[in-house]
Amino acid sequence: MVDKGKISAPDRDATLARIRASDLYGDFESVDFAIEATTEDFQIKREVFRALDQGCRAGVVLATNTSSISITAIASAVTRPGRVIGMHFMNPPPLMKLVEIIRGLATSDETYATTRGLAERLGKATVVSRDVPGFIVNRILMPMLNEACFALYEGIGSAQDIDVAIGLGLRHPMGPLTLMDLIGLDTVLAILEVLHEQFGDPKYRPCPLLRQYVAAGWLGRKTGRGFYQYPAPQPAAPSPAANERIANP
Repeated sequence: MVDKGKISAPDRDATLARIRASDLYGDFESVDFAIEATTEDFQIKREVFRALDQGCRAGVVLATNTSSISITAIASAVTRPGRVIGMHFMNPPPLMKLVEIIRGLATSDETYATTRGLAERLGKATVVSRDVPGFIVNRILMPMLNEACFALYEGIGSAQDIDVAIGLGLRHPMGPLTLMDLIGLDTVLAILEVLHEQFGDPKYRPCPLLRQYVAAGWLGRKTGRGFYQYPAPQPAAPSPAANERIANP
């Protein structure tokens, strides 16, 4: 963002100075609000929430950034399910204004109020969804992305033609295949599998081409290849603030 002139170098350094890495299963006692953002895998999320439940103070909200997995099911891993809630940031979070808030079966009013208040302090707009697979955004978005993949699979158009058609024809900021590359094809596949399994509806059946790409390791921008090819990501040079933290841990 500094390279694009969106933020200044001092703002970048100040932001990085507020970020502190820590071991996953320690250093939770000072946490006021936890947001889990692991891969879209229920067993991994249960493991993380068990650790959060043991390490965080009693009143801390335990939020999950899951795109599709049941909040109620995740909350079953903790001793106080009333403090578990879904807080789904749209990708990429620094640019997208929306946060979906999802209440599980046991989520308390206090947990909801705290979560919504934090989102608003971050300058986000919020919507509330029932705890159903995919919630609001992905319940609508994922079938569209999957259908774009089927259109490519069936040779209806090239990847570029499909993206241009949707971008210009529907006034979307980016085409569906480009968006899938940004999200990560493995993440898209995981969400579709949750929708397909939970609803049992064939309209959520993942496109075979999507499965092939994921099996090949073509996951989008993060691997340099998805529906398009991308230059290999270059590691960012540490900022002066980061260097200072390394020198003085």
